[in-house]
Amino acid sequence: MIGCFVTGTDTDVGKTYVGCTLARRAVSRGHKVFAFKPAETGCRRAAAGLYRGEDQELLAAAAGDWQTGALRGLYRFPLPAAPLVAAVHAESSIDLDLVERTARAGAAAANATFTIVEGAGGWRVPITPTADMATLAGRLGLPVIIVARAGLGTINHSLLTIEAVERDGCHVAALVLSQRPTDDPAFTSSNRAQIERRWPGTIVILGNDPSALDSLIPDPQ
Repeated sequence: MIGCFVTGTDTDVGKTYVGCTLARRAVSRGHKVFAFKPAETGCRRAAAGLYRGEDQELLAAAAGDWQTGALRGLYRFPLPAAPLVAAVHAESSIDLDLVERTARAGAAAANATFTIVEGAGGWRVPITPTADMATLAGRLGLPVIIVARAGLGTINHSLLTIEAVERDGCHVAALVLSQRPTDDPAFTSSNRAQIERRWPGTIVILGNDPSALDSLIPDPQ
């Protein structure tokens, strides 16, 4: 698979926003995109007792809205908690082998040229009693895009997450600072400069211009 695994320094940092923007930009550049969030928590009840994953739906729509069934997401739980906690609460469990098989099969069946897999929460969020998001990313072998807040606290959280990802043997493709309209652009730039002092990798500020992510998308093969 060619693509990326999107993780965050925390929950609600903008992972889905970044993933959707990345998907739309890749589509606009000629890619067949497979955008997959295997597990989502905090889902609302839909028809027939099922649950709807809003992030899963947004990602699938951004990729061109071609995905159906399990390719739109395997697990949806109502409790807004880590996937393991939410699964236990629902008297269920997450099959990591199934997640990996679905991700690979979905990309292959669709002849996807760019695959985006979005985790839930941060790098150490548990999926099963013995596996976390780091485990899944390692099994998929995709380069990692870390999404972080642009404002206060992001220096520490970003550097700690980068250290963890690299220590686990995964490649960090980029750190994306997700700048919201209320964020001070000068403060965001200062945060990037401070992170650059400690880490030589790619840092992207995603504000109003979605083309800021274009450097993370390879040319279609």
